[in-house]
Amino acid sequence: MTYKVSTGLRNQMLVTGSLRAALASGKIRIFSGSEPASADAAETGTLLCVIDKDGAGAGFSMDTTAVDGIVAKVVSDVLKGTNLATGTAGYYRHVGSADTGGVSTTEPRIQGRVSTSGAEMNLGSTSLVSGIEQPLDEYSINLPTF
Repeated sequence: MTYKVSTGLRNQMLVTGSLRAALASGKIRIFSGSEPASADAAETGTLLCVIDKDGAGAGFSMDTTAVDGIVAKVVSDVLKGTNLATGTAGYYRHVGSADTGGVSTTEPRIQGRVSTSGAEMNLGSTSLVSGIEQPLDEYSINLPTF
């Protein structure tokens, strides 16, 4: 599994703050198709779903504690969204609260593949149907050993 991390997130982590702070009140966007070559590139494909806390549109934050280089969603938070379109999920982006989806080397982003197993984000099914609630029961980000 290999995440693609934006230049903006890498720079913030190196100089001004944490991954958790950079993505605070952010959202996860799930798209159809193949992921862009980098997390700095503009979003591609059809936006299928936007995931956040309680599906309320206000974003979510990661837990305040990391264990063994892994930070997870807050255990008590329910992450979900209502599918905006019907399609096959191919990739996702975890974005900061102000991200507009265009080309950027300053926006904090994590991008990865979506599948039913062996991907950066695994769902029960990659076939999403418009109007159906999409839960995300587990979500974590790991930072590999340097």
